[in-house]
Amino acid sequence: MDHGNQEKGRGAGLSRFLKQEIVSRHADLLLFACCLTSGLVDSTIYNGNTIFVGLGASNQNSRPYGWARSLTSIGCFVMGAFFFARLNQWIGAHRRGSLMLSFFIQASLLVITATLVSVGVVSSNMVSNQVQTTIQWDSEIPIALLSFQSAGQIVASRALGYNEIPTVVITSLLCDLMSDPKLFFLRNEKRDRRIVAFILTMVGAIVGGWVTKATAQISPVLWLAAGIKFSVALCWGFWKTRN
Repeated sequence: MDHGNQEKGRGAGLSRFLKQEIVSRHADLLLFACCLTSGLVDSTIYNGNTIFVGLGASNQNSRPYGWARSLTSIGCFVMGAFFFARLNQWIGAHRRGSLMLSFFIQASLLVITATLVSVGVVSSNMVSNQVQTTIQWDSEIPIALLSFQSAGQIVASRALGYNEIPTVVITSLLCDLMSDPKLFFLRNEKRDRRIVAFILTMVGAIVGGWVTKATAQISPVLWLAAGIKFSVALCWGFWKTRN
């Protein structure tokens, strides 16, 4: 076989590898890792939502233009959800290549954010609880990047059939947990997953908070979250596939 045919053979093999459809059984283990990263990331930045948009618009938020940061968070999350959902539709939600690409993109955005903070392009004191009198517009960058990448997690959880592990929204998770008619049954896999997801999200937030407090920097937490995301992306490369 000549060199050209060898290259074609390798290319065809890689294509088949990436097109393989993974078995979603036990994929909740990787989604639990995403819950941990959500807790870590949420402990580092001003995490906006619709409440802060409303308070800011009515001048009830102590952070200058806090509503704008909240709006950025919501808007970028929506764009991220649109992007990752279309990526799944284009490549195939259960294909190895789709999952690996999705999580590599998420991890890369975390790396970019951590790098910007580490080199001083973005302020590292975004988590200060003190009332701020100046506007830190540079915080829009990490908020945008982190909100966009977080959408990839929940899109993956839906695609894999684990709706009970949204990975990013604790309130809906707790609501579903308390609404479960089989809450007190001895065997209830969905309940157990919700509990584990909640605990890991809280553990991530606590660890992130302590690391941020000890180092006075948010970049170590972001690097840790990026490492976890890269590990998840690599795990998809070894995941069991359908025969």
